[in-house]
Parts: sequence; C-alpha cells; structure tokens
Amino acid sequence: MRIQLRYVAASLAMLMFAPGLFAGNEDRAGSAGAGYLLVNPWARSTGTAGALMARAEGVESAYLNIAGMNFINKTEVAFTQTMYLQGTGININALGLAQRINESSVLGLTVTNWNFGRIERTTTELPEGDGSFFSPNVLVIGAHYSRAFSNSIYGGITVNILNESTAEIRSTGVAFDAGIKYVTGENDRVKIGITLKNVGPEMTYQGDGLSFQGQDPLIGTTLTVEHRSARNELPSLVALGGTYDFLLGANHRLTPGFTFIANSFTKDNFLVGLEYGFRELFILRGGYHYETGITNDADRMTVLTGPHAGLSVKAPLGKGGSNISFDYSYRFTSPFGGIHAIGIVMGLGGSQD
Repeated sequence: MRIQLRYVAASLAMLMFAPGLFAGNEDRAGSAGAGYLLVNPWARSTGTAGALMARAEGVESAYLNIAGMNFINKTEVAFTQTMYLQGTGININALGLAQRINESSVLGLTVTNWNFGRIERTTTELPEGDGSFFSPNVLVIGAHYSRAFSNSIYGGITVNILNESTAEIRSTGVAFDAGIKYVTGENDRVKIGITLKNVGPEMTYQGDGLSFQGQDPLIGTTLTVEHRSARNELPSLVALGGTYDFLLGANHRLTPGFTFIANSFTKDNFLVGLEYGFRELFILRGGYHYETGITNDADRMTVLTGPHAGLSVKAPLGKGGSNISFDYSYRFTSPFGGIHAIGIVMGLGGSQD
C-alpha cells in the first residue's frame, strides 16, 4: 500500500507541474493534428461543458478522466450519437464498455467513429466535380484501465489507437491519457481530478493520394513522385477540476463544478457547470465554456459560443441494482445549428454512487 501511495503521489506531482509544459498557446492554433481528440463524444458530460470532470464516472470518464471508470460495480455499456454542427451532415458514434475484473480494477473499451458523409471529388481540370465521391473517416479505439489505490485515491491510464483516412490518404497513431481522482469529505462530497490527455508520437500521412507524375531532370523519363507529409503533433492538454455535492435532503443533490484546461495548441479553457439530481433518476445539467475572446466573433477561435445544457432520465431494471439511462445534451455554436448528442447508458449490477 505504501508503494502504491508513493506511486500515486509522484504521478499527482507530475500532473500538477505539467500545466507549465502545456500552457495555452494560441499562436500554434491549427498546427496540431488529430483535432478530433478535443471533441467530447458523450452526451452526459457535455451537458455541463465537461466542467464536472472530477465527478465523471463509468464509461464516459474514458474521455474526461479515466480514474472515474472505477465507479461501477459490475458492467456498464454506453452509446451516444452526436449530430455535430447541425447542417454539416457530420455524425459521431461512440460505443463503450466497462467491466469490473476484481475488487480494485476495471477494464474498458471504447470505439468512436466520425462519419463525414459522401463528398464529391473535384480536380483542377474538373472543379465542378468528376461524378465520383469519397468518404473521409476517423476511428479512435481506446483501451482503458482504472484502479482504486485506496478508498480515496483512484487512477487510470488509456491507450488510444487513432486512424484517419480520406481519398487515397491515411494516417495512424497512438495517444496516451492518464488521470487521478481524489475523493474526500462527508459522504464523499468533495472530488478533485487531474488528467493528462493526448500524449504520443507525431503523426504523418501516407498513401497514393500524395503521389504525382514528374519528369526526371536528367533523362526526361516520367516518374511517380511522392510528396513528403509534414509531421503533426497531438493536441496535448492538462485538465484540473473539482466538484462539491450539496445534499438537499434525502432526494435532492446540487453539484457545482469547475475545470481548467491548459491546451498546448490553442487558448486555455475555463469550464463551469451545475448539475441537479432528483433521487438520481432525473438530472438537469448546465455549463459554460469560456476562453479569451469567446464573446467576440472576431476573436473567437472555437465554433462553440459558450453555453451547454443537458438532462438524463434513469429507470431501474428489476431489483438487482441494474438501471438504464437516457441522456441528451446541446452545445451552442456559431455558425451552424449547434451540437446535439443523444445517448443511452445501461448499468448492470448498480453503481457505487
């Protein structure tokens, strides 16, 4: 136990110093690859703008803080479909499974797929299109491990396999996440979380789409030449947040939360959120995403305008503690018609709430 606590303390110290290494830098905005890693694909947590990162539990914690995946008793399955930037035809499908393997450990698997629909192929010779189509695709497969080091300290690690492809061009990569969660106070009301996300090697593109026909300058022979792809860094970040549960009688809970995100390739984010729960069967959520310039269209560097909202309705399944939850969230954007997310979560054997 002493070794485990020392390991957790060392990891916590590293994550606390990490914001100095990953401070927001808007001058580098747009220069990172795999920008989809910065989009939360789950319905529950987006209702509070991700501000309740420290309280995230179950499958959805795979995105916010993997340490929270430990807060299930047996099995949890979740699915969310997100209509991203309504009007663009982009959809995100996220499927996840978390399974307890022993008293202190939980394993998880998530699959997130971006569908951009069919895009008509155009060339310099046929700028109006040549009658053919292609379909870009993004796939993220995550393997997750969460462990309880004590009744108050939880940790976890994620390995994400990244694959993105378009017309004759593809790229693969790997990204690592790590998180720590600390729970304390009467009835575990206080929760503090720290997470480090999207750390990994640079990504490059390859494929026939980078090839072209060229002339050998010495002998004049036509050759197939391939462009070199630039290397793209991953959009690493560090997030630190906390929540507090106000228990208003036996049936009501009010939880405010705050999360600070230090981005390495764009402005830092300040997230605030509030969640109200009635007997944990009906939950209302609201949140606000703030970064410098977000209230001014000329200075805003994100499609998000700030406000988020959402709700959940949970129903018990029998007497064994199993339940099913229907979740919805909406993120305000400009331009486009916002971001809708609809999800379903099934917990088997109850939860540790």
